[in-house]
Amino acid sequence: MEFNKDQYDVRRIPFAEAKEWVMYKHYLHRIPSICYAFGLYGPMDETGTISLLGVCTFGIPPSPSLVEASVGEQYRDIFIELNRLCVNEGLPRNALSFFVSHCLQMLPRPMVVISYADSGMGHHGYIYQATNWVYTGMSSKSTEYSVEGIEDKHSRHLRDRVKTEVGQTIYEKLVEMYGSDRVVKKAGSQKYRYFQFLGDKRQVKKMKKDLKFPIIPEYPKGENDRYDASYETAPTGILF
Repeated sequence: MEFNKDQYDVRRIPFAEAKEWVMYKHYLHRIPSICYAFGLYGPMDETGTISLLGVCTFGIPPSPSLVEASVGEQYRDIFIELNRLCVNEGLPRNALSFFVSHCLQMLPRPMVVISYADSGMGHHGYIYQATNWVYTGMSSKSTEYSVEGIEDKHSRHLRDRVKTEVGQTIYEKLVEMYGSDRVVKKAGSQKYRYFQFLGDKRQVKKMKKDLKFPIIPEYPKGENDRYDASYETAPTGILF
């Protein structure tokens, strides 16, 4: 299917419109911090309706130390993460890069944007490569948890749910809640880490200079796995 950019539009959308996409269509099935949400619309159908075809959200990263580790504390107020990107299956080639590029154009400036591609899900970050993000290697391995019977709950979702006592680890709290026979602790996957710097030439040059990770000129390659994005969201559109 040929992509005609004139048939598509990107607009900022309220949280309520993004919520179902983020919660049920994206593979993590959890709602992160969302400061900005954008929707991909198009093309117009025979009734004059332009449907919502995808959602992209940006928010505050979950790790408070990430800003300092990435570029320094002076960027704390202008540092966000592209934390969710999900679109309907079967979109024309180049529709996704069109969407992400326009989302970035609509963000305030100056801004440092970070995003990850999860190697454990078979992702390499091709959309970031197509839209000229800066690649800085892979994140360190984290510890992940799962609970028998609720395997659909992502490790970060479990972390968010538990409130540990002083001196108590997350693993110990999960065992207390679910029993040792149900809780599994394992090494998590590494993630490909990408940055986008938004601003004028002087600002972008300063941001790159302050970047604490080495810039790697060669992007990672490999076969991408696709997750199930077949969930049908409630119809949302704009009438013309």
